[in-house]
Amino acid sequence: MTRLLALLLALLTLSVPARAADDISAVSRSVVRVVTVAMVDGEVVGFGHGSGIAISPTRIVTNAHVVESAARYPDNVALGVVPSEGQKSYAAKLIAIDTKRDLALIEITEGRVPAAAIYSGPFEAGADVVALGYPGNVDLATARSAADYITPSTPVRSEGNLSNNQALDGVAMLVHTAKISRGNSGGPLVDQCGRIVGINSAITRADDGDSSFAFAIANRELTRFLTDADQNFGSIGTPCLSLAEADARDRAALDADARAKAEANAAEDEAAALDRELRQTRASEEAQAARENRIALAGVLFVIGALAAAAGLMFHNQKNPRNAKIAGGAGAVLMLGAAILFVTRPSAHADLPADTRAGADKAELPPALAEGNLLCTIRPERSRITISETPDVPVAIGKDGCINGRTQYAQGSDGRWQRILVPNEEPTVTIASIDGAGTDYRVDRYLLDAETMAKAREVRAGVEVKGCSVAPDQLASLATQQDAIRSVLPPSPNERLVYKCQKLAKGAAVSPAAAP
Repeated sequence: MTRLLALLLALLTLSVPARAADDISAVSRSVVRVVTVAMVDGEVVGFGHGSGIAISPTRIVTNAHVVESAARYPDNVALGVVPSEGQKSYAAKLIAIDTKRDLALIEITEGRVPAAAIYSGPFEAGADVVALGYPGNVDLATARSAADYITPSTPVRSEGNLSNNQALDGVAMLVHTAKISRGNSGGPLVDQCGRIVGINSAITRADDGDSSFAFAIANRELTRFLTDADQNFGSIGTPCLSLAEADARDRAALDADARAKAEANAAEDEAAALDRELRQTRASEEAQAARENRIALAGVLFVIGALAAAAGLMFHNQKNPRNAKIAGGAGAVLMLGAAILFVTRPSAHADLPADTRAGADKAELPPALAEGNLLCTIRPERSRITISETPDVPVAIGKDGCINGRTQYAQGSDGRWQRILVPNEEPTVTIASIDGAGTDYRVDRYLLDAETMAKAREVRAGVEVKGCSVAPDQLASLATQQDAIRSVLPPSPNERLVYKCQKLAKGAAVSPAAAP
């Protein structure tokens, strides 16, 4: 029954087109509209809005000037947050505000928003940037009622370049050319990988045909503000690479590893050949010596036998038949032994036994999935890191693909053992996989929109596998289900983490919560 259900799921997904992974669309899920509503005697007397970006599932960064009225009149001004996806908006409360930096931290009292990461590495002039938010001039052109301001909608994106870094009233700012307007205040400025590099705060006036520029509060000011507010946040310092660039670096690293392995094997083969040559020379010398010793012994026996035979002839001539028989018989035996020794003399060439190393390698193939405790370390030169921190990952491989004693992996069509994780709450699908030898561990993350995430959850619901005790038919159904989930995912992930794994010493423990 489970096989039939999994097959039906796979057929269902053939008609579902996969959308391409887009880092800007992914970070757009973290962008919100921040709304302030002023009330007096139960009546609305004022309305304002800006933008914001989630740095945790429940906390939003925006400009201080966006929520200044709520800070000044907490009893009369209500705060609200409108996510970019879903059907609901949420009430919020002010957590921290810094008017000098023009930053504020607010918290939604219910609901969750995907968190974005802050880029902490160097950012040079000319780099591509994207501004995300809810510009007021777009709202004026599209909004038909007040309800449009509190209805979830996709933020507007505007592309540009970083011009330079400036200090404005002692605050580090990024000057850029991405077009923004009122309403973008508090929204993020991101790099091409969707990491926050600044918070949009102001624009220049474009009088007399002057070009307009925008100002964003620099990421280092943002991280200081969050640290002062005791707020945890994700921080990534690796450069932004496209997946094609990451794949090219991965292939180059794999080629380098293959060359190093080939060179090591060649050196090993050369050393083995030299050793064999020395052993062959030594064996040939020993064989030659044994042959010469055998021939010499045969010669000595033949001479002694001949002398004995001559003595027997002499005794015969002296009419001493008894001694003649003894001497003649001994001579005959000795000469016969000499003949036998000569005929059976060893060859001067010694043949060593065949080298069984290559045969042993083929005979001792690793199991379908090598068991044991591993420690896996990130290979940044082979990875595309956009949102995740990358500590070492302990992995315990048990029997039949049981990972860390709690998660069942199944072998995919590419030979790797994998598990696709589709959570109920977070809009992110994770594919964790490991090769059969247990040396290469990978984590691919897809940051999905609500529609694609719902399809992935629908496919996942067809087969439920909990723990590691599964029957063969359940394992086959799991593999089929995972192929079906793959078919609804974009062609490429937003993030790929590649780890190199090494076996831990015998008896070393592995934390069961370390890996998916």
